[in-house]
Amino acid sequence: MPIINLQLEVKAPVEVCFDLSRSIDVHMLSTAKTQEKAVAGVVAGLIDLQETVTWQAVHFGVKQKLTSVITHFERPYYFVDEMVSGAFKRFKHEHKFTAVSPTTTSITESFDYTSPLGQLGKIADWLFLERYMRQLLQDRNEVIKQVAETDEWKKYLQVEKVVVNAGRV
Repeated sequence: MPIINLQLEVKAPVEVCFDLSRSIDVHMLSTAKTQEKAVAGVVAGLIDLQETVTWQAVHFGVKQKLTSVITHFERPYYFVDEMVSGAFKRFKHEHKFTAVSPTTTSITESFDYTSPLGQLGKIADWLFLERYMRQLLQDRNEVIKQVAETDEWKKYLQVEKVVVNAGRV
């Protein structure tokens, strides 16, 4: 049951960092190398409390789907997304935002997960999966930082929310 803890300082207001972190569009930008895209639930814009998103991506050469839901939400300081269905046995991803100053934010994340397949999953964690997940989260955070510290954030925070259910918009 690995827990990945990350911290990042961003030169942007706490509200901007919070909203970029829950932006479906920024998430897809940050995971382009795994061809990740939102295919159901909230598929564009900002995700809110009790809303779901289903992601489709290619990891380790296999196309996978994962659905998560926002279970806690205290704008602009804290939110949690948890897996509903997918490749993991379970995961809980906490996002905390602290205003260091009016123009600087500290982002702290905790990604707590359990791999499937019992002992085989634990071996996979040790061999490669924990390292892979840490890098995926760090890459995502780097994109959030780059977008937040430029005027590019305005493009992502003015996108209308789009919800898709059962293949319909």
